[in-house]
Amino acid sequence: MVPDHESAAGLERYREYLRLLARLQIDPRLKGKVDASDLVQQAFLRAYQALGQLRGKTEAEVAAWLRQILARTLANAVRDYSREKRDVGLERSLGAALDASSSRLEAWLAADTPSPSQHAERNEQLVHLAEALRALPDLQREALLLRYCHGKTVHEIGVQFGRSRAAVASLLRRGLKQLRERLNSR
Repeated sequence: MVPDHESAAGLERYREYLRLLARLQIDPRLKGKVDASDLVQQAFLRAYQALGQLRGKTEAEVAAWLRQILARTLANAVRDYSREKRDVGLERSLGAALDASSSRLEAWLAADTPSPSQHAERNEQLVHLAEALRALPDLQREALLLRYCHGKTVHEIGVQFGRSRAAVASLLRRGLKQLRERLNSR
């Protein structure tokens, strides 16, 4: 299903997906200063202003276009808070990091060699995954993201949260169960 690119509403379905990617890429030193929702809002404002420049026809192309805009927005935020001049290398590295995060999310949903229809379906699933993750309790969502998107061990998550391994394992188990339920109920 290709969204209606002629309207801002066609892009709105990517909001939670971009918010998830932004949350995964915000530098820990900026987390108190920069909010993923604000960054995504800024990226969407830029996307709406540049909607006429969108050449993508597929969901993958639209998602890639939005990730590029988000990468520039993230780079601008880093620059603004570190008071450095524009760094094209930083934009490229953030773009690559966003693509890598998106790839990890795709791998989480997994399929070996996707056909074009499977690829389109996986893009749809990524959007639904981001929405389902947002609906989880904060601690469960953070534990799942740290484990499956950042590759942290149960022990590392426990240290970060100040919780036992058993408590983290329980958070992950409950989070995965709720996530499956939300994804299966759509």
